[in-house]
Amino acid sequence: MDRREFLVGTAALPFAAVNVGANEQGAAAQARSSAEKPAQVLVFDTFGTVVDWRSSVIAEGEALGKSKGVKVDWPAFADAWRGGYGPSMNRVRSGELPWTKLDKLHRMVLDELLPKFNLTLSEPEKVAFNRVWHRLQPWPDSVNGLTRLRSRFVIAPLSNGNLALLTNMAKHAKLPWDCILSTELVRHYKPDKETYLMPGDFFDLPPAQVMMVAAHPGDLNSAKALGLKTAYVHRPLEYGAGKAAAAPAAGTFDYHATDFLNLAQQLGA
Repeated sequence: MDRREFLVGTAALPFAAVNVGANEQGAAAQARSSAEKPAQVLVFDTFGTVVDWRSSVIAEGEALGKSKGVKVDWPAFADAWRGGYGPSMNRVRSGELPWTKLDKLHRMVLDELLPKFNLTLSEPEKVAFNRVWHRLQPWPDSVNGLTRLRSRFVIAPLSNGNLALLTNMAKHAKLPWDCILSTELVRHYKPDKETYLMPGDFFDLPPAQVMMVAAHPGDLNSAKALGLKTAYVHRPLEYGAGKAAAAPAAGTFDYHATDFLNLAQQLGA
């Protein structure tokens, strides 16, 4: 080896050593950051927690009624349509119906409601109105709050909405999900255990590394019973002004937040 080769080789050594050290320090810092996270994946109830279903259905109903020249009690219609959500899913759980995605259950409920509210729609109008659930508006804090949370966590809906519904909703409302976790993927509806265990299964994580975020204590209690972390977000206007249920007592769940921005702050995002 001549003098030039020796100098080039020795000059490279400190640089390589520094790079190796920096890489090791970066990996260690990343490991510490990962270890300090309360969970790796945050999954979100969607209807009522992320989006304002009631105001969205009322607004589209009012536009539809105006175009047809009919008057309907749209708040009552929206409440009745949402009220059919649980019973229709129970028909699937009980085996009365085979697996049926939520779009079809929504349509079944809609068909029952139309004559009760003296509303006549053509088939194309029924199809279009049933897809209002694909076009729900987010709460004012949802997009910014989710964006902040996504900077630190993997985020996804964990919703009874079917895959197409949730995908279209995300595009319409600009929800920044990393992926879509619809209960349609396991052909079970919440609160069946398969739905809450799905995220950990897909991401190879234990339940304690998944956090369920919801405005509904029942949803959170079901997740908590299976070992998931839980975060309650208060949505006092979900059912309209003056109809909010009391927030659960402090300590009931791992985190209690006033909105997604407040949750992001609590989670260091």
